[in-house]
Amino acid sequence: MNKKIINRVIDETEYILKTNNTIREIAKVFDVSKSTVHKDLHERLKDINYANYLKVDKILKYHTDIRHIRGGESTKRKYLM
Repeated sequence: MNKKIINRVIDETEYILKTNNTIREIAKVFDVSKSTVHKDLHERLKDINYANYLKVDKILKYHTDIRHIRGGESTKRKYLM
C-alpha cells in the first residue's frame, strides 16, 4: 500500500476517534470522496491497525443505527424554516 494512503488512513482514524464525526463530515475535512473514506476505514484500516479498526467500526455502526433519526431531524429543520 502507498505511504500516502497509509498516512491518510491513520489521519482519518485519529480524526474519527477524536470527534466521532460521520463519514460525510470526514470526507469534507480530508477533501476525498465518501467512498474513499469508507474504504479507508472499513478495509484498509483492518490491515494497518486492527485495534483501531474495532473502535472505528463501533462508531460507524452507531452512526448507521441512528441515521434514520438524523434524517428525520434534518427534514424537520428544513420545513420549520
